[in-house]
Amino acid sequence: MAEADVKVRGEIDPEKDFQLSIPAGRTNFHVKGMDNADWGMKDRLSRIFQPKSGRTLMLAFDHGYITGASTGLERLDILIPSLAEDIDVFMATRGALRTCVPPMFNKAVALRCTAGSTVLSGDVTDETIGVDIEDAIRMNASCMAVQTFMGTADEKTSLTNLVRTVDAGNRYGIPTLGVVAVGKQMARSPHFFSLTTRVIAELGAQIVKCYYCEDFEKVAAGCPVPIVVAGGKKLPEDQALTMAYRAISEGACGMDMGRNIFQAPDPKAMARAVAKIVHEEYTDKEAYEYYLDTKK
Repeated sequence: MAEADVKVRGEIDPEKDFQLSIPAGRTNFHVKGMDNADWGMKDRLSRIFQPKSGRTLMLAFDHGYITGASTGLERLDILIPSLAEDIDVFMATRGALRTCVPPMFNKAVALRCTAGSTVLSGDVTDETIGVDIEDAIRMNASCMAVQTFMGTADEKTSLTNLVRTVDAGNRYGIPTLGVVAVGKQMARSPHFFSLTTRVIAELGAQIVKCYYCEDFEKVAAGCPVPIVVAGGKKLPEDQALTMAYRAISEGACGMDMGRNIFQAPDPKAMARAVAKIVHEEYTDKEAYEYYLDTKK
């Protein structure tokens, strides 16, 4: 058993050598750590991560399962179709997809598969598996997203939700996306993210989603599967693009942006600017100039 007093839970030892100059081994496949996955799993991962860049741009609009009609998401039926051509993956609930998103866009789907308390309860950490594997198959999900609340009283329950979803997904060749949730008492620190991303990967998730933080290159290097960085709260457009550029430059395999796209003055221009960073190696300054030139 690992020593119980290893530094401070998940702390990155500054003396440890992460060998950042050596890229993660990818021999036969463009997705980190997935060389030995089955054909169907790789097919779905290739819908999520573009084979040319090895990266993805997800559009997160699953906020309503906790918050209801979030600012900027009042009319999904109008907003989402307008952004479809500019992103790779819809990250959403089955209800939003079935009622508001036409299926002919043929986009990858990161299907939110956990559910639980809403903002009305004041505590959203108590979740359960809310979508069974048969419905994920019916939805043609490219991956199943599970929220994990590590460092809370509900940690065991959320990790149980994760491993059960991983087991179900492995039976049918559907990847699992483990989402690192950050509560009020959890610091968005490299200590926290290095521990949580590694735990999620070790428990079998094929993709991890977390926030950007200091020393992110070490967090990414220590995680054996792709990390997709969450956009988080709304930032000014230039700052959001800088965060995306830093995340990609330091090892992220994609961005999952919601509010920083759909709450932007021109969501379509913002989605395109982020895609330039993710897939075309634009710098943050180049992407911001592109955004200014493109927006209406």
